Amino acid sequence: MNEEETGAAVSAMRAVAHPLRLQMLSLLTGAELSAAEVARELDLTHANASYHLRVLLEADEIVVAGEEKIRGGVAKRYRYPHERAGLNPRATSPSTADDQVFYARALGLEIERRLQHRAPGPGPHSDLEGWVPPEVWEQANALLMEAAMLVHEANQAPRSPGTIHVSQTLWAFPMTQQEPR
Repeated sequence: MNEEETGAAVSAMRAVAHPLRLQMLSLLTGAELSAAEVARELDLTHANASYHLRVLLEADEIVVAGEEKIRGGVAKRYRYPHERAGLNPRATSPSTADDQVFYARALGLEIERRLQHRAPGPGPHSDLEGWVPPEVWEQANALLMEAAMLVHEANQAPRSPGTIHVSQTLWAFPMTQQEPR
């Protein structure tokens, strides 16, 4: 990977390492929304939504999905093309360990926000740092990706009829062989 590609990958990591922009990526998965619609959904000013959408667009995390005429002007509609680069292109990016930690912190804040709005009832959750045979690891990753794709591909615009509001976060990775300290 050349220096320009490495810089772009780090720029993308930093662009999404913000809780608000993580929310925007979720909104724009499976739905094309304007800055005004994003602002209304996230209770932001139009200017604030536009700024964060520009950051994501410049980092190539979202795309302009079209334009529409609104009251004499033109509004861009944005979407997150999760299918274009896989579910998490940053998983294999050359970003630094510090960038990954920064992203994890932003993700942790986003999960905290979502938990405050969790509906009562059961929901699967799991945490493990352990040692498993390689074939089990490969099978588990395949199942996680299948579940993630199922939810990403079925995602619709906020409050679409016949939908429920859900949260799904996956981050699985192999560890180094060193013993934890």
